[in-house]
Amino acid sequence: MTAGAAGAAPGQAPVTVVGLGLMGAALAGAFVTRGHPTTVWNRSPGKDGPLVERGATSAATPAEAFTAAPLAVLCVKDHEAVREILRQAGEALSGRVLVDLTTGTSEDALRTAREAEGFGARYLDGAILATPDAIGLPDTAILYSGPTALFTEHEATLAALGGSPLHLGATEGLASLYDVALLGAMWSSLNGVLHATALVGSEGVGADAFAPFAGMLFQAMGVFVTRYAEQIAAGDFTADDSTVRTHLAGVAHLVRESAVRGVDGTLPGHLRSVLTEVAARGHAEDSYASVVEYFRKPAL
Repeated sequence: MTAGAAGAAPGQAPVTVVGLGLMGAALAGAFVTRGHPTTVWNRSPGKDGPLVERGATSAATPAEAFTAAPLAVLCVKDHEAVREILRQAGEALSGRVLVDLTTGTSEDALRTAREAEGFGARYLDGAILATPDAIGLPDTAILYSGPTALFTEHEATLAALGGSPLHLGATEGLASLYDVALLGAMWSSLNGVLHATALVGSEGVGADAFAPFAGMLFQAMGVFVTRYAEQIAAGDFTADDSTVRTHLAGVAHLVRESAVRGVDGTLPGHLRSVLTEVAARGHAEDSYASVVEYFRKPAL
């Protein structure tokens, strides 16, 4: 084991970070900055040098890494890699708390949790809603799910990674479910903006000139997210702004404009298909929130 030069702050809980990619290195760096005695390990050697220079300790093996601290944060390429690391560590996991910030599905998290428990470890699922440069900042959101008492026990330590750690509940895999759901919303939204950018670009409008208008739209979107969430929760899709039929007419304009401008129409074409199906199911005069029924019960 190779020790770094800097000392840890008195009273700060020791932690281990497994995985030193861009995100893992940022997580380890945040713990070091807050004065936590930090042990690091990465499958491919050589990535721990900058962290060791800042005061982290380099472990030679997964077993050595896990035995160095009662709490270990994992952030590697996928859950299969996590489980392989756990198998390498074996009995060294007994009594440890594993916080898994590796991206994956809720099913991945549940399977990894069971394997961790088989080695005598306790498990928290997590999801990072930020890029590496935001780790440790006050507004950075990181989601966790798993046993409430376990989260509460380590909440103060996890706060080093940014903001106020958000515990979603005791259901394992819930953090990963939120993560993939929010990523889906992000990609769908970005695709819409990029399609719009291509559309106005056909008239010579620069992306930088259009961006402020897209930003204005996203600021206004929060109102619709809240309004539609209330309607979905109540199961009442009474239109109080515009109906699915009205939106469908607007989407028809988008489809035609895309065709005229030589911009790929796959995205608006799919949107038209979705709204057409929703209207056919009896929601033509309901609010846009009723589209949730399409995704709950997609067309065969």
